[in-house]
Amino acid sequence: MRSLETKIPPPILALLTGCLMWGIASATPSFALSEIIHSAVATFLALGGIACVLSGFLAFGRAHTTINPVKPEAASALVCGGIYRYTRNPMYLGLLLVLTSWAIFLSSAWALLGPVAFKFYIERFQILPEERVLAAKFGAAFAEYQSRVRRWL
Repeated sequence: MRSLETKIPPPILALLTGCLMWGIASATPSFALSEIIHSAVATFLALGGIACVLSGFLAFGRAHTTINPVKPEAASALVCGGIYRYTRNPMYLGLLLVLTSWAIFLSSAWALLGPVAFKFYIERFQILPEERVLAAKFGAAFAEYQSRVRRWL
């Protein structure tokens, strides 16, 4: 039985997207930003993304539940605390921020298509199937959580 519509783990998908973005950036014109602004924005987004991912991992660890994104049916707890009070998907949000940081680092407007494509793909093939599993497993508690916490931010 397939647990989700995709079997590509999101971190691998993000890595593949980043490689594709690098290829696009190499083949297209770059945009000009001052080095200080360019570095500051890219660093800020990357650090924010890493913090989101780590916060999500820590919250799952404290709840003693699985972090395996392709087996949400193995979840033993609905995590609603910590960073999960602000976003239902901090790990995916973190990957999205890191990809956006990478596009800015590459100085490529075309590379910004990578984070956009990642967002739409991960939502359709990862998040929506996960939410169906969590709704079936946790019922009213998950519905209440969905009603008060946004999917992204």
